[in-house]
This record gives sequence, structure tokens and C-alpha cells, in this order.
Amino acid sequence: MAAATTLALARQLIARPSVTTDDAGCLDIIAGRLRPLGFVIERMDSTGPTGPVCNLWARHGNTAPLVCLAGHTDVVPPGPREQWHVDPFEPTERDGMLYGRGAADMKSSLAAFVVAVERFVAADPDHPGSIALLLTSDEEGDATDGTVRVVEALRARGESIDFCIVGEPTSVRRLGDTIKNGRRGSLSARLVVKGIQGHVAYPDNVRNPIHLAAPALAELAQTHWDAGNEYFPPTSFQISNIHAGTGATNVVPGTLEVLCNFRFATASSVESLQARVHALLDRHDLAYEIHWTIGGQPFLTPRGWLVAALEESIQAVTGGRPELSTSGGTSDGRFIADICPQVVEFGPINASIHKVNEHVAVADLEPLAAIYQGVLARLLKP
Repeated sequence: MAAATTLALARQLIARPSVTTDDAGCLDIIAGRLRPLGFVIERMDSTGPTGPVCNLWARHGNTAPLVCLAGHTDVVPPGPREQWHVDPFEPTERDGMLYGRGAADMKSSLAAFVVAVERFVAADPDHPGSIALLLTSDEEGDATDGTVRVVEALRARGESIDFCIVGEPTSVRRLGDTIKNGRRGSLSARLVVKGIQGHVAYPDNVRNPIHLAAPALAELAQTHWDAGNEYFPPTSFQISNIHAGTGATNVVPGTLEVLCNFRFATASSVESLQARVHALLDRHDLAYEIHWTIGGQPFLTPRGWLVAALEESIQAVTGGRPELSTSGGTSDGRFIADICPQVVEFGPINASIHKVNEHVAVADLEPLAAIYQGVLARLLKP
């Protein structure tokens, strides 16, 4: 049965303890399903700071348009196992739910990808255009040697993607209620404000970096960075960590270190945010160093061919109409957007992701595969 096929593959993948960046053999399982369909399988493995990273690029066809299904085999650590009702790497069905680490994020999507492709190719082996799967074991961690490396390799040989669905769990209350058609960018900073260390009883001999920085930090926290736009909320700024001092109450510290982060939309840019921060700090006459880290640029896919195909497929399978959203954190879509003009994310309900007792509804697996198949049929029609 088709439903059992999706469930069986999801169970097989969940049983692999692929804690980031260990693929634990997941890509071999998937490649074994794709190769008989005529997919050309390329392993683009890399080595990251925590060890080997497994990457796969599998393509069926060599003409445009190219529809890519993208995702990750790695999962976050299970956490305290005594709080799980089941072994996190022993897929268990209970009360209509499939439990296991990665059940929702995102091994059910991977299983549905494969089954959708199998059905689509079986029904139309000479379909127009091409299908690709881009999969990695480095998404939940630093994401420095996964999808980004595959994108670099594809760009170097002039291979682009026309449409991409990232199988992240986007649904909120019911399968199909939410499509992510963009994500905010992430810009982090480590700010070091310099003072002069000394004894608290001799204020004339010290410059307290905490006192000096406080007004500037307050202004940063209160600044209105932009108004957002049709698809994105306003840019947000948060201070996540402040550290200063020796631990003694009678010593004024010599430096203050602040960690902060912007989540920004297409209404701002990395350069504009950096320039405004520097101008603000300079206005407060601070002696400082600031070190920037770009976690990812924002991306946005307005309504078009891909969004329409996914909306139509969701409605055909579930009867519901999805809403578009750009909320949440980052995903590998930010890398794929560099070589693909239309990128969205869509997958199962996300309520249990990264939690103990992660699960997905068994009844959602077959519809999920049907939705992905429906998108292929709409984008790769004669």
C-alpha cells in the first residue's frame, strides 16, 4: 500500500541515530531508492569542524525546469532519554502517532519526497524537465559544510535550480495550513567596549565600560530599524549575553562584552544595519571593537509558479487553503536561494520538533507524499 510505503521508509530513517553531523547511513537508504528510477547520484561529502559531513545531489533528467526537493538527514540530540516515552531511535506507533527523533524534523518529509518521486516517475517516466534531491547531514549544527557546499559546487559548474521545496515542518495546527515563502536573515555581533580597570573606590582613575555602554545599549534596544513589508515583520534586535568583571565587587572591569543578534527582512540589509550600529556607538563616544557574523541573508519567494502549484496541491489533497508565512528561524533555503529564484518550505506539523517525544501523525504521511507529488505534476506537465 502507498501509505505503508511512506510510513515504512520514515520508520527506517528514524531508526538511524543521525545526530548532526552523522548521517548514519540515511543517504545510502535514499540513494538506494532513487538509483533504480534512473537518478544520477552524486555524493558531495565534506569535512566540517565536528567531523565528516554527508551530502547528496541526485538528479533525474537534464532539461529545464529543474524542481528540487531539499532537506536534511541530521537530527538534534534526543536530550534526556528518561523523559522520552519511547526509545528516540526506535520508531514507535502509538495512538495514531509515529514517535522518534526526527519524525517531524524532518525524516517524514524525506520519506514523502522519495515516495512522491517514485510515484511520479512511475506514472510519467519521460516527464518534461528534471527532478533533483539535495540532502545533507549538516543542517541542525553549524551548517557550514552541508547544503552550502553543494550550492557552491552547482554554481561552479553552472547548474541552477528553477523551483525548490525544502521539507521543513511548517504546518502549525493541521497538515497544509502554512507555507514558508521566505525567511529573515540573521546577523550577529560580538561587541567589546573598552574601559580602564581599577579600584571602585577611585572613580577618577577608572573608566567603567558598563556605565559607558549602558546608554548606547538602551538606545540599540529601543531603535526602530525598519517597518518590515508585505511579507516580513519589522527587523528585530536582541541582546543575548552581557559579560564583564573579574567576579570581585571592588574591581571596575576593563572591558564589557555584549553578544547580540538581528533578525532582519528584505527591508534592511547587512550593510545598512552595520552602518547604523557603528554610527550609534560612535555618537556615544565609545572605545570599542565589533565583530560581525552573517548567519544568513533573508530570502523571499512572492506568489508565482511555485507558490501556486503548492497551494493548489495542498487544496486538492486536504481541502484547506494554506497561508504564507516568513516567521521562525533560518533554514537551508537561505543557501539554495542563491541559485534558485523560487524557494519555499513545506512539511508536517512542527509542534513537537526538537522536543522529547517528537512525533508526527501517521495519517499525515500519505497526504504529505501526495502533496509533493502534486507539485511535481503541476510544475513538470507537458
